[in-house]
Amino acid sequence: MRLRFVIGIFILIFLGLVARLFYWQVIKGGTLSKQAELQYNGSTKIISPRGSIYASDNTWLAIQKANWLLFAEKPNLENPRIVADSISSIIEEENNDIYALLTKPEIVWIPIKHKITGEQKRQVEELNIKGLGFELEETRFYPEGSVSAQLLGFVGKNNEGVDTGYFGLEGYYDISLKGKSGFIEREKDLKGVPFISGSMSEISSVSGANLITHIDKRITSIVDSKLKEAIEKYGAKEGSVIVMNPKNGAILAMSSYPSYDPAKYNEYDGNLYKNPAISDTFEPGSVFKVLVMAAGLDDGAVSPDTICDICSGPLKVDKYFIETWNRKYYPDSTMTDVIVHSDNVGMSFVAQKLGADKLYDYLDKFGIGKLTGIDLQGESNIPMRKRGTWNIVDLATASFGQGISTTPIQIIRAVSAVANDGVLVTPKVVEKIELEGWSQNVDKKEEIRVIKKDTAEKMTEIMVQAAGHGEAQWTNLKGFSVAGKTGTAQIPIAGHYDPDATIASFIGFAPSNNPKFVMLVTLKEPQSSQWASETAAPLWYSIAKDLFAYFGIQPDN
Repeated sequence: MRLRFVIGIFILIFLGLVARLFYWQVIKGGTLSKQAELQYNGSTKIISPRGSIYASDNTWLAIQKANWLLFAEKPNLENPRIVADSISSIIEEENNDIYALLTKPEIVWIPIKHKITGEQKRQVEELNIKGLGFELEETRFYPEGSVSAQLLGFVGKNNEGVDTGYFGLEGYYDISLKGKSGFIEREKDLKGVPFISGSMSEISSVSGANLITHIDKRITSIVDSKLKEAIEKYGAKEGSVIVMNPKNGAILAMSSYPSYDPAKYNEYDGNLYKNPAISDTFEPGSVFKVLVMAAGLDDGAVSPDTICDICSGPLKVDKYFIETWNRKYYPDSTMTDVIVHSDNVGMSFVAQKLGADKLYDYLDKFGIGKLTGIDLQGESNIPMRKRGTWNIVDLATASFGQGISTTPIQIIRAVSAVANDGVLVTPKVVEKIELEGWSQNVDKKEEIRVIKKDTAEKMTEIMVQAAGHGEAQWTNLKGFSVAGKTGTAQIPIAGHYDPDATIASFIGFAPSNNPKFVMLVTLKEPQSSQWASETAAPLWYSIAKDLFAYFGIQPDN
């Protein structure tokens, strides 16, 4: 009996051992195998180089700048105190702080300092200190500093610590620019030090693509310097300028002020990151009259010579009175006169002839209240009120650019249709994307005919008359054919308009018969004068004068 009992005990122990072996080797085998693999195999991420951004002349707007991370492999360090004393002056850190890092327990691989320069790296390497090493870590560099910062955007860390593009081109094209990371797997010991003769496998990284833009650095330089001068001269809070090719939508320059340095973005107010040219919504004021008049002409509701029979005084609409900006009235004005005088009553006349639904349809085709599709991160818009909901007051005020919200990029795109024989194009910054010998032009968006070519020609001539004989005629460049229109927009606050603050703008293109550029200037709350004719218009012509020389545009007479 005793023998059987002992044998039974041994059998139970044996079965228990078999069960435990089965559990660890079969049931938990896969998990343990993975844990062992992780313990003895280290994976290192290979960050792909971020692509560069180039101007139209193939010079840099944004590039990667080589910096290094200085690190120490603790098992290979011979004397941490000597190491700390030797490198402290080179890397500009306290030797005691370095020593504290090098002697931290339980740490094998020690990052000492990021953003080591090439010269600092050379000096440390000359010391031939065993156990120190460098790891390349590129940082974003913007050769032009704050110029076109809102257009370019910046590169920062996301929640996972990965370089990510934000705003502008950096944000919009982030996936293309960042490429695809790779990995290196190596065998290592329990302390995390790779075996010299251990196995290694590598998945190569794929470099980020380069962007070739339409941005012209010479035009940008002109725009940027003159915009800063104008803001100081007129005491404006901020301003923006867009220069575009009306025939294909290419953005030649886009500048805003105040600006920031994208390489040091975290040192600036975050409100400066957004691009006012694409994100600021405002009631456009009289520049909007170009679109409403073009709609009336295209529909046949009016012609350039149609007489306004209600332009002799203020116009009563419901319980409100529509007045002209300067309280001057011009009986029997033609439609050309209405634009030349920037007559709100005359524009209400056009809107009444056209009707709310037709005006809505034309503005919708012009892209008002819609995203333009420009290839920049951060574009915003406020949709128009729904078709069929406009009352007679809405119709009247919309005719001269009140009660309706747009962005600068929407306005320049819409007016470009007049300059482009009635065809609307999509604004775009990037011309093509390149990667290691491969090149692809950015997809051309659908072009939309908004008004007839004949209408565009009539509207252009009216704008030429407005530029030459309107309230800003004193700023006009004599001998050059410019089609333009001023706009002085009131700023809505708490259910009414601020009596002391305006947004001054000027939209124009030249030469009027074969435009090389269309340009929109916007100044927010100028203090020297609230009128665009005395602020935005002089700035527009100051820039245009240099653009005429740059493009080789000769005077007509």
